[in-house]
Amino acid sequence: MARIRAVSPESLEAVIAPQPTTAPPGALRVSVIIPAYNEGEAIVPVLERIFESVLLPCEALVVVDFEEDTTRPVVQRLAERQPRLRCLVNTYGRGPANAIRYGIDHASTPVVVVTMADGCDDARQIDDLVRLVERGVVVAAASRYMAGGQQVGGPLFKGMLSALAGRSLHLMARVGTRDATNSFKAYSAAFVQAVGIESRDGFEIGIELTAKAKRLRLPTAEIPTIWLERQHGMSNFQVAAWIPKYMRWYRFAFGGRLTLEELHQRVGATQTPAENEIKKTR
Repeated sequence: MARIRAVSPESLEAVIAPQPTTAPPGALRVSVIIPAYNEGEAIVPVLERIFESVLLPCEALVVVDFEEDTTRPVVQRLAERQPRLRCLVNTYGRGPANAIRYGIDHASTPVVVVTMADGCDDARQIDDLVRLVERGVVVAAASRYMAGGQQVGGPLFKGMLSALAGRSLHLMARVGTRDATNSFKAYSAAFVQAVGIESRDGFEIGIELTAKAKRLRLPTAEIPTIWLERQHGMSNFQVAAWIPKYMRWYRFAFGGRLTLEELHQRVGATQTPAENEIKKTR
């Protein structure tokens, strides 16, 4: 059962004030963003589970950092029989944060979901996360650390840090989820466009957008999930290099309410020339 932190967004611009939405019949309702790095054939069962599990009209955008990535020909082959699938080559710079940003900027739906290419996330929950955003939250999190959630496998130290960060943010910063660090989340596309994404390296986008929603006093919800360590290949998660990036947004989550203008001033929002071109076409 989702747990929603009720807040009042009356002082924010209408573009990001959470309003329940209803998509017209037949319209795409969600873009599933999947950052990938040399997954090759291993991405096939992950994509098959997504298209089997997601019943809402969707598109799936697999984002790689370079044309020679082994994931790309596999996705292109699958796309020949699955028109909802596309493979994008990220031009914002290498790394998962840039791939996610690129995918979100090329999404065509009011709701975006970020999920991993290694199969650790439960694709059956994508529909539920999307419906929470359609009901009015700006961030809907799949939570490993609430009742009914679980993390199976993975490095012990990484899991302990993640659980500590998630539970402490929920208890002390009141961010609306016990799993702010999990990348498996759904977002209002209008919210993301309005607040921007400053992350440029790892998977800290999940905690960044959760922290921004909290400081703007916009609603966040969570549902329990069971996360499974990948069965093939190796994780690209760089604990030592990315901890400082996570800590920036962990600290940011604590603090008073901000207006959208104040938030941009506080975080020093920037965009690349490529991003500006994307914005001009919207």
